[in-house]
Amino acid sequence: RRAAAMASMAYDRSRFIDRELLDPARVMETSADGSSYATPPCSEGHTEGSLDFLKQAVDLGTSIMAVAFDGGVIVGADSRTSTGVYIANRVSDKVTKVDERIFVCRSGSAADTQAVSDYVTYFLDQHRMAYGKPPKVATAASFFREMCYHNKNMLTAGIIVAGWDKFKGGQVYSIPVGGALLERPYTIGGSGSTYIYGFCDAYFQPGMTRDQCEAFVTKALAHAMARDGSSGGVIRLAIIDEAGVERKMIPGNKLPFGPL
Repeated sequence: RRAAAMASMAYDRSRFIDRELLDPARVMETSADGSSYATPPCSEGHTEGSLDFLKQAVDLGTSIMAVAFDGGVIVGADSRTSTGVYIANRVSDKVTKVDERIFVCRSGSAADTQAVSDYVTYFLDQHRMAYGKPPKVATAASFFREMCYHNKNMLTAGIIVAGWDKFKGGQVYSIPVGGALLERPYTIGGSGSTYIYGFCDAYFQPGMTRDQCEAFVTKALAHAMARDGSSGGVIRLAIIDEAGVERKMIPGNKLPFGPL
C-alpha cells in the first residue's frame, strides 16, 4: 500500500504542473499522444515539439540609424526582435526615450540594452532634479559610454544616442560594442547596417533638410530590412527638434523598397 501511495505521488510528465517543477524550459514538451518524452531531445539540430529556442537570448539583430539636420535629428529603426531563427516580436519599439528630447536606438542583446537604458533614464532624472534644467545630449551619451565601457565584458550593446538641446542643437552619438563614444553627422548600426554603408556614403550630403533626412533614413532602413534576415517589420521614426518630438510609423507594405 505504501509503495502504491509513493507511485501515485511520483511526478507525471504529462501533467503541466509536474513538467513545470521538473524543468521550466521544457514545460510545454509532450509527445503526440499526450505522454511525456521518455528520453531528452537530441542536443544537435531541431527536435519536433522542442522549444529549446526559448533558451536562447533575445537578440536585437536590427537596423538602426540617426541623422542630424539643421535644427534637430531623426532617428529610425526596424521592429524585428528575434531569438535565434524565431521572430519573438515583429513590431517591437527599438527607439527608446531617455529624456524629453533625447532618444536612443538599441542593438545587440535586448536585455542588456533595456537594462542600460533604464539606468541612464534614472541618472538623467536625477541630473534634471539636481540642476533644475534638461540634460545635454552629450551628458546622456557620456552616461551610456560609462555604462557600456566599464561593463564591456558582460554586455552586448550597440547604442545610438540622438537628441536636441539648446547648446548644440541636434546631435548624434554612436556607442559601438566596447564603449567608444563617437559624435557623427549620421550613423548606422545593427546587423542590417553592413548592407547599406555604400548606400549611405553615396546619398548622404551635409546640410540636408528635415524632409531630405527623413527620406534618407526611410530608404536606407528599407534597403537594410530587405537584405538582412534579422531585420524587418515596420520602420519607426522619431523626429526631434526644439518644438518637441514627432513619432512616425511606416508599415511594412508601404516601405519605399520592398523585400527581395
